[in-house]
Amino acid sequence: MSDKQFDVVVIGGGPGGYIAAIRAAQLGFKTACIDEWSNAAGKPAPGGTCTNVGCIPSKALLQSSEHFEHAGHAFADHGIKVSGLELDLGTMLKRKDTIVKQNNDGILFLFKKNKVTFFHGRGAFAGKAEGDAGYTINVSGPTTDTISAKNVVVATGSNARQLPGAEFDEKLILSNTGALAIDAVPGKLGVIGAGVIGLEMGSVWRRVGADVTVLEGLPTFLGAVDEQIAKEAHKLFTKQGLKINLGCKIGAITKGANDVTVEYADSTGAEQKATFDRLIISIGRVPNTNGLGIETVGLQLDERGFVVVDDECRTSLPGVWAVGDVVRGPMLAHKAEEEGVAVAERIAGQHGHVNFNTIPWVIYTSPEIAWVGKTEQQLKAEGVQYKAGTFPFMANGRARALGDTSGMVKFLADATTDEILGVHIVGPMASELISEAVVAMEFKASSEDIARICHAHPSLSEATKEAALAVDKRSLNF
Repeated sequence: MSDKQFDVVVIGGGPGGYIAAIRAAQLGFKTACIDEWSNAAGKPAPGGTCTNVGCIPSKALLQSSEHFEHAGHAFADHGIKVSGLELDLGTMLKRKDTIVKQNNDGILFLFKKNKVTFFHGRGAFAGKAEGDAGYTINVSGPTTDTISAKNVVVATGSNARQLPGAEFDEKLILSNTGALAIDAVPGKLGVIGAGVIGLEMGSVWRRVGADVTVLEGLPTFLGAVDEQIAKEAHKLFTKQGLKINLGCKIGAITKGANDVTVEYADSTGAEQKATFDRLIISIGRVPNTNGLGIETVGLQLDERGFVVVDDECRTSLPGVWAVGDVVRGPMLAHKAEEEGVAVAERIAGQHGHVNFNTIPWVIYTSPEIAWVGKTEQQLKAEGVQYKAGTFPFMANGRARALGDTSGMVKFLADATTDEILGVHIVGPMASELISEAVVAMEFKASSEDIARICHAHPSLSEATKEAALAVDKRSLNF
C-alpha cells in the first residue's frame, strides 16, 4: 500500500473524527485524519468545534467566572474576606486559549502515538478511486495532497445557525465563537436563544458584570428538559440575575457603530425594543457539509442537510460512513465519540454499540442540569405508567458543606417493573452525578438497585440514592 492509500480516512478531527481515527488505527487499519482547523499562528488545531470554540473553552470560562463570582459573593460565608477584587479579563481569556491549545496538542500526540497520518487542510471527495482503492480525496489548505481510502468516515461537524438579517460578524453579533472571545465585559448583553449555549454564555458574562437579557422564541423554558427540573432551573437563574423572556418573536436587528438594537414582540404580543453592547445568537446548529464534494460522489443528504445514515452510520455510498453532528441524533460531543468508535469497529467486522436511550445531556450552568432517559412529560405522552421520586440538595450534608444546596435529583421508574426510565438532576456537580444513572440504565437497573447500593457519606451522590428511595416513598433524610 502506497503512502497515499489508506484503509480508513476520516474527514474531520473533532470528537467523532479523531476518536474514529484512533480506534481504527488500534484495530490495525492504515488510517489518516484530515482536519482544517488552525490556531492563531496557523498551526494545526484538531478537536473541532468542541475543542476550539465549544465544550472546552466554554468550560474554562465558566470555571473562571464562577471563581470570580464566588470570590465576590460567596467567600464571606466561609470566613474569607476579599478586598480589592478585580477582573483581569485578558488573563482569563489567555488561560482559556492555553487550555484549548493543550487539547489540540494532545490530539496531535495521540495521532502520533497511534500511527494515524494527519493532514492539515480541508478534505473533499474527488471521485471513485481506481480498482478497489475506494475513494479519492483531495486535501486543500495548509497541506495540499490527493489520497485514497477504502473506507471514508465523514465527521465534519456543524456550524452555528444564522438568523436571517443578522449575520455573524463576531464583533457585535456573535456566534459561540465570538461569545468566547469578547475582549471587554459588555454593559448590556443580549442573547437570542435560551438553549445550552445561550444559558452557558449568558452565565459567564453575567458573573463577571454584564447585564444579561435572554430572548427565547418558545413559550416554555428548556422544553427538552423534565418540566419540574426546568421550572426549578428557571427560578434559580432568574434569582441570579439572568433576565429570561419567553415567547419572543424577533423582528428587525440593527447594528449601530458600537451596539445592536433588537426589535421583538414579547409573550403578550406587545412590541419591544432593546439595545445591547453585544448580541449572542444561539438558535441551534446546522450540519457542515461545505466543500465536502458530496455532488462528486452522490452522497445523499436529507431535507435538513444532514448526511443520511442508517442505524449503524452507513451512508448511501458503500464504504462511506458518517458520525456526529453531521448526522441525525443529538449534537453532543460524547455521542459523536461513541459513534466514531462504533464505526471503526463495524469496519473491522465487529459489533459497535451506541444506545441513544442512555446518552446523557448536560448544561454546565450553575447549578448544572443533567439528565438521561425519558422526561415525565414524555412518559405521560406515551401512556407509560411510572413512579417518581425526588430529593432536594438542601437536605444533603455535602451540599450544605459546599454552600450550594440548590436543586434536586429526580428518578422516574416503571410502575410495574421498577426499571429506571429517566434520571434528572439540577444542582451541584450534576454532570458527574449523572454517570451513575447512565450505568444503571445501560444495565437495566431498577430504582431499588440504586436505593440498595451503599453511597459514601457525606457525598452529593447520596442525593441520588435518596431520590431512588423516594420512588418507593421511603427517603430517609427528607
